[in-house]
Amino acid sequence: MSWHEIEPEALAGYVRGASEVRHTPTGLKPLRLPGWSAAQMPDPALQLMAAMTSGVRLVLRSDTRRLRFRGETIGFELAGTPRRPVVFDLVIDGRLHARRNDAGGAALVVGETVRLVPGSACELRFEDLPAGDKTIELWLPQSAQTEIRGLAIAAGASLAEAPAGRRWLHYGSSISHAMDADGPSETWPALVARGAGAELVSLGFAGQCLLDSLVARSIAAVPAGAITLKIGVNIVNHDAMRERAFVAAVHGFLDTIRDRQPEVPVLLVSPLFCGMAETAPGPTLREVSDGRAHFRHPPRPAALAPGALTLERIRELLATVVARRGDRHLHYRSGLDLFGAADAGHLHDGLHPDADGQRLIAARFTALHGSGSGADFTLG
Repeated sequence: MSWHEIEPEALAGYVRGASEVRHTPTGLKPLRLPGWSAAQMPDPALQLMAAMTSGVRLVLRSDTRRLRFRGETIGFELAGTPRRPVVFDLVIDGRLHARRNDAGGAALVVGETVRLVPGSACELRFEDLPAGDKTIELWLPQSAQTEIRGLAIAAGASLAEAPAGRRWLHYGSSISHAMDADGPSETWPALVARGAGAELVSLGFAGQCLLDSLVARSIAAVPAGAITLKIGVNIVNHDAMRERAFVAAVHGFLDTIRDRQPEVPVLLVSPLFCGMAETAPGPTLREVSDGRAHFRHPPRPAALAPGALTLERIRELLATVVARRGDRHLHYRSGLDLFGAADAGHLHDGLHPDADGQRLIAARFTALHGSGSGADFTLG
């Protein structure tokens, strides 16, 4: 069996969904935020999440009947809980063809300290691909950093770049990062993008959707056909802002995008339902018992309540921001339309939707904003 290796210099051209592809001594490392932003990151956790490859994939057009991927992953584990699965999805002509789990990769264990558990490099082989010319997408793990060490197709097989759809930039929290999805092609943004034929750039950062100006500048610098901003829950989780600062930060974030892309359609999405945070302000505390994480909001003195943010209040404020800006290309969607109180059974830890919840959000977003929906903002 002979293979045609795609050289790293050429392979970078097949990476999609990354803001930057960095050449390393051993391969390629996709990053979801550009390299310049590292010097401005206020929290190492943002750099960790941006290095994970949620929404990043290798895309090519070929008649190959087999594919080989070589790489190295660094997964993620919260101390006291099981390691997150590190899953690769092979999608052919829009359909999931095969799924592989890299169980032997390294992992970062995050608790009071951060430690690296060493692992081994992986080699994944996909055989018996359908005959004929086809679009092949290898979706990289959403819950791990991934270094691409090599990609090969059958010797003599054709190779070309696949057509690209309308670029969709999506910014959000852990629900958009979607480590709880069954695989990287089944996060809710990936499901929506695949159905709409959109070219996804996922800027979902678990615990780190905090309206950082470096993210706004990164979004503004990438020409887009559509932008969605799902914001609010991490503001409450961190108890990061009061009303006064939050409203100004939202306007500033939008202004930075509008300075570079004045007419791109933007959809501002408010938080999904989360019972503990609907009427109670943060911070959100994580507890681990029996190997599972749970979240809760501690009580706080009434004297600290003025200006404190809850999810209900954030929805009101975001709707008001959109109404007052008078921007005909800016639209609002309540997160409750995507995931409401009746769906709370999908919150496996009180905060994060499970895999079925991810699919539910995708189906509802598609119905509301997909092609043919008739909405003011569509991805179609």
